[in-house]
Parts: sequence; C-alpha cells; structure tokens
Amino acid sequence: MFPALANYLLPMLIVLGIGGLTYTPVLLGLAFDPNTTDVGYAPEQPVPFSHALHAGQLGMDCRYCHSTVEKAAFAAIPPTATCMNCHTTIHATSPRLAPVRESYNTGKPVDWVKIHDIPDFATFNHSIHVNKGIGCVTCHGRIDKMEVVKQVNSLSMSWCLDCHRAPEKNLRPRDQVTNMTWDPVKDAGKTQLELGLELKQEYKIRNIAYMTSCSTCHH
Repeated sequence: MFPALANYLLPMLIVLGIGGLTYTPVLLGLAFDPNTTDVGYAPEQPVPFSHALHAGQLGMDCRYCHSTVEKAAFAAIPPTATCMNCHTTIHATSPRLAPVRESYNTGKPVDWVKIHDIPDFATFNHSIHVNKGIGCVTCHGRIDKMEVVKQVNSLSMSWCLDCHRAPEKNLRPRDQVTNMTWDPVKDAGKTQLELGLELKQEYKIRNIAYMTSCSTCHH
C-alpha cells in the first residue's frame, strides 16, 4: 500500500521531465552564448590605446607595458610613467592623451576598464603559464591587430580544461611567448604536436590528474 502522496508523484515527475526537456537546451544555449561568456566584450577605455599600433606596427614587446607577467600572478597595467617614457615627446600635446598627462601630473592612475576577468572562485597565475610556454595569443588572440582590445575566448572552465588536458597543443619555446606570429613548422621545423610533446617533458608539465584537479584552480 502506497501513501497518499504517491498519487501526486507521477504527475510531478512528468511535469519535471517535460520541463527539463524544454528548458535544458535553453539553459545550455545561454551558458555558451557570447553574451554570457563575454566573447567580443570590448569596452570603451578612457584613452583610445591601440595595440594594433603599439604591439603591431611598432613591434613593442608585451612585457614593456605588462612587466609582471613572468613573475607575478597578474599582468600589471603599466603606470603612467611608462606611457610618458615616449609621450613626453611623441604626441605630447594630443587631446586624446590628456588623461595620461593628467594622471602623470596628479599621480592618480588612469581608470582603465578590465576586459579579461576571471571569477574570484578561480585562481589564474600569469607567471606559471608564461614560464611554461603558453603564448599571449593563446588566451588573448591577435592583440597586435586590435585597435580596440576585445575578449576572443570564453575563459570558461571547459575552455581552460581543454588546454589542461592536452597542453602540448599550445606549448611553445619560452622566448617566443610574446611572438604573435610564431609558427612551429616555420620557426622550429616541427609540427605543434611534435614540439609540444617535447616541451611538455622539458617544462615538466604535471600529469593530467593534477592539471584537471579541482584544487589546482580552486583553492
């Protein structure tokens, strides 16, 4: 003999089942929609800084401005003094650089808008990735072609895990980390997989169990 509550159980399961079939695709669609993952996010900045000019045409190394990527968890935003190393003489009176000059004179930093943002519950360390041969372009895309920087990858957990499961697909020599046009076949005479497997051993990349463990990124 079943309790009276059982009379309502089957209809509830049917409703929940239909609801799951109906809304699961919708929820999955929202989860991978660019508006959810921030792919394409390109906020207006207080100063129209062109990476296409500085990193592309002028060939400036990423580390000239982002000087901490090899030794710290965060890629530092350059102090205004770094900008003024050049702009005391180059475009020294340009109205577009007025916020930079004001920052330099007052000591108040330029209020740049962060683009690539990792949730607080996940830990990302720039120095570990750079020193293990992960190029800037792998995560940030062709920054050297961007007039306005935008987010090109989802930075989702599944996207990170794709690399953590098979890091050899993205490894490169450490001295080529900031080279946006590096090509393994042209520059090293090997396919990405061949070279990546070699570098995986050389850099002592941890095993897949460690690389995909929750505690590796969530402390």
